[in-house]
Amino acid sequence: MSDETWPDIREAVRKLCANFPGAYWREHDRARSYPAEFVRALGEAGYLSILIPEEYGGAGLPLSAATAVLEEIHRSGGNGAACHAQMYTMGTLLKHGSAEQKARYLPRIARGDLRLQAFGVTEPGAGTDTTRIATFARREGNRYLVSGQKIWISRAEHSDLMILLCRTTRREDAAKPGEGLSVLLVDMRQAAKQGLTIRPIRTMLNHATTELFFDEVPVPAENLIGEEGKGFRYILDGMNAERILIASECIGDGRFFIDRASAYAASREVFGRAIGANQGVQFPIARAHVQLAAAALMVQQAAALFAAGKPCGSEANMAKLLASEASWFAADTCLQIHGGFGFAEEYDIERKFRETRLYQVAPISTNLILSHVATHVLGLPKSF
Repeated sequence: MSDETWPDIREAVRKLCANFPGAYWREHDRARSYPAEFVRALGEAGYLSILIPEEYGGAGLPLSAATAVLEEIHRSGGNGAACHAQMYTMGTLLKHGSAEQKARYLPRIARGDLRLQAFGVTEPGAGTDTTRIATFARREGNRYLVSGQKIWISRAEHSDLMILLCRTTRREDAAKPGEGLSVLLVDMRQAAKQGLTIRPIRTMLNHATTELFFDEVPVPAENLIGEEGKGFRYILDGMNAERILIASECIGDGRFFIDRASAYAASREVFGRAIGANQGVQFPIARAHVQLAAAALMVQQAAALFAAGKPCGSEANMAKLLASEASWFAADTCLQIHGGFGFAEEYDIERKFRETRLYQVAPISTNLILSHVATHVLGLPKSF
């Protein structure tokens, strides 16, 4: 995404992020604690409701505006993973929620009264093979009773609502593997009192991720989004937005690393001259910039297709792959150029290095993206 896209938003986000410098993020990283103050400030400024239509109290802007927000957060040294789900979960609710559901929830989300941060899809026995999830919602009268397990569900402890994908028809009883999946909007506050257990998972980075256990958790039938059994298609809107938005975060990370590497290479002197005068130092930085610029254009194209309501699954996947690989190359280059200083906490390089590495794996791995492109774009046989 070029710096000229949404310049006013970018400038405002940079100013907001200046109030949350590296020391703030290092403190939360050491404690593995949630950056609630930052998320609150972002919400109060209206950025978490940027995709919600104006009639419900949001800004009503396209996905490219959200990518600009997240890119600038990451370029400033922050981490949008603390709150980015509120942007991409909007796709499922906005496109497939009923008029009553949107009127009930969206204004409160836009005001900040409700947090929609949790996206309950992944399970230990299914991974990225979403059709094999086993969490089951059994209909009893005017409610569903949900039982099962989810894993890698980020921000579950910091969300009031969750978009939950579960089975309402068992896979073996469905006409096709992708059928029989439904989407429920779960009130986490009530669920926590009625059979939902949230267990934090400590990882190599501060990502507030958890595993969830459902034991006959009741969910009102009116919280079903769209038609029963059609949820797999609904959830794809959220997944495509997720991949595009996370790709924009990778662009921001890459720019952070290139900014830091360039500044350090220009000022650090060894053997009587700036190390940036050496081609062995400046060429990797230049290559990182070139790769990032190309990836940013792919993110821009994917966001434009999404905003136009056109098919964008392949573009969203390619944007995420290119951006994550470009940011990782930039991270490795930046760390190498800083030498020992890159491993010191106070430089913020090692923290961002750990954070950007995640996106080679999540929300979908690089190899699965390549498999998607091979089969869906190039027409090659399925490899699994």
